[in-house]
Amino acid sequence: MEGNLRWALTTAVAPVAWGATYFVTREFLPAGNPLYGAVIRALPAGLLLLAVCRKLPRGIWWVKSLVLGALNMSGFFALVYVAAQRLPTSMASIIMAVVPLAMMLLAWGLVGERPGPRHLAGAGVGIAGVCLMVFTATGSVDPLGILASLAAMGVSSFGYVLAKRWSGEVDVLASTGWQLTGGGLLLLPFAVLTTEGAPPSLDGPALLGFAYVTVVATAFAFAVWFAGLAHLPAGTVGLLGLLNPVTGVLLGVLIADETLSGRQICGLLLTLCGVLLGRQTARPRRTPDRTGGRTAGPENRRATGRAAERDVVECARGDGHSGHSGRSGDSRN
Repeated sequence: MEGNLRWALTTAVAPVAWGATYFVTREFLPAGNPLYGAVIRALPAGLLLLAVCRKLPRGIWWVKSLVLGALNMSGFFALVYVAAQRLPTSMASIIMAVVPLAMMLLAWGLVGERPGPRHLAGAGVGIAGVCLMVFTATGSVDPLGILASLAAMGVSSFGYVLAKRWSGEVDVLASTGWQLTGGGLLLLPFAVLTTEGAPPSLDGPALLGFAYVTVVATAFAFAVWFAGLAHLPAGTVGLLGLLNPVTGVLLGVLIADETLSGRQICGLLLTLCGVLLGRQTARPRRTPDRTGGRTAGPENRRATGRAAERDVVECARGDGHSGHSGRSGDSRN
């Protein structure tokens, strides 16, 4: 349980960092260049992680890196840009709040993680909380914006679960760097060929803003996010993503002097309750006694632990033949 809590707290850094990008983007980054902004965000972050891990893809991972980069980075960024242009921020946020539920269903089909009642209940409570926090949209809703936002939710959820499915094959830090680099390279020609034209000129505050977005909110945040996906159920990680709008709302109140209504406070508390409700709890396993079949006491558990340690040492030395020895009298799993 302590390990799950530690990974949950580590993974939560990512949506908190992403929530802060709303304030940084609005206050410091140049407007009107979303594709170049995405390239500047993704590509340097990917190159930074490549410089740290010093690993390049091998074999099929050249293809997998481009697939994950297209889903989690370039495709997601482009679709979010379209949605942001055609929808109120509140409506786009509500649609993206469905990501935890989408991740649970996709993880059930792709990696065999069946969502439990706590995960489903947490998703329902969290989505209701996000709706209370940000639902202020009025007027007509653009159908193309709705489709773009739904597509952004779909491709990112699918990409995250696919990254979880492949997480045991390579180092997480390396695969994150490959995804960011591939996604940035895929975005670059679209930024050059569209109406954005030349890259934006950056002043001091913009450079500092991009430094935060690139290093903290992209390189570091995506690394801990994918590490969390490798160690936690997809449903738990998805629910932690609800901290993104919570952070955005709180920073608006604390830094930008925005007001927080009673309905928003209720929504914020509901969202936090949904995150806590869906957090995985570890169940203690009953260790059978070797001689009696009853639950083993402390001495037997320590002896079993020492025996497991000896097996690991033997396997590391190469003389234990673990998994192939065919010892008929050993009942250890």
